[in-house]
Parts: sequence; C-alpha cells; structure tokens
Amino acid sequence: MRLHSAKIPDLAKQIVDSLLVQGDVESDNPSEVRADVQAVLEQYVRDEQQIVERAKEVLAARGLPPTDLSRIRRLVAQERGIKIGDEAIDYVLDQLIEMLMHSQSVDEIFADDVTLRRKMRDPLRKHAQLDDELHAEVKNQLKHVKEGSTLWEVEYQRMLEDIRRRKGL
Repeated sequence: MRLHSAKIPDLAKQIVDSLLVQGDVESDNPSEVRADVQAVLEQYVRDEQQIVERAKEVLAARGLPPTDLSRIRRLVAQERGIKIGDEAIDYVLDQLIEMLMHSQSVDEIFADDVTLRRKMRDPLRKHAQLDDELHAEVKNQLKHVKEGSTLWEVEYQRMLEDIRRRKGL
C-alpha cells in the first residue's frame, strides 16, 4: 500500500469521522484526533520513503541490478520492523489502534480492537485500490519497455507523476 501525501488529510478525516459518527470513539476535540491519525499516516509515508532510499543505496553499493529493488526493499523493511506491500494495511491499522489507545484527544473508546480495525480498514483499502489502479495504468502504458530496466524505472516514475498530477493526487 502506498499512501499519497496529498490524500492523507482526507483519509484521516474519513477514518475519524467513521469512528465518531458510529459512536465507536468519543472525543471533545475531533480535529486533534484527525491530526493524530494524520501524523501516523505521514510517519508511515516517511518510513516507506526511507526504506526505498536505503534499498537504492544497497543496490548501488553492491552493484545489483534494478530488478532486485523490490527484494532489497522487503529486506530493509523487515530489518526496520515495518511492513510493506500486502501487509502494510495491517501494520498501519496496528499503529492507528495504538495511537487511539494513547491519544490525549480520545476521551473514550467503546469498540473493541477488531471492530476498530474493520471500520478503519475500508478507507485504507479504497486508498490502496487507487494505488493499484495507478500502477496498472502506468504498466499498461509501458508495455513496450522491459520491466526492471533503467529505462523502465525512469519512465515509470515520469508517467506515474504525470498521471497523479492529472488526477490531482
């Protein structure tokens, strides 16, 4: 799952609003709870960026081909205790639940962890689905380029940024 920085405030609002409206969480200051949720999501984005940067450094230092980036990325994430890929949503949900339990802005929690996870998972899944759609669209446009090559990496990033800009991400 890849979180888009521009969508984090909206995602935090959806998560908190769903918990507050349904009475799972009580707070006198919902904007502070949103800020707390947003902080958790932004920290995950920073962690993910650091993992990618470190993986690229390892690739360069060891002289490995760019096709090994995803494997090295997984190893760096595992080394740091951060989940990426398919496990990312569960990792972020764990972080969010932990934050809710310790936040000074949350007055009371009426739902159990499983219920909270289920209600927070839907907005995260929708966001992840958007990322999958973007990835598929870019890959579809890059059929003519060998995946994993340097040209593919450069063109992938360029096209991804272009599509994000057009869609307001």
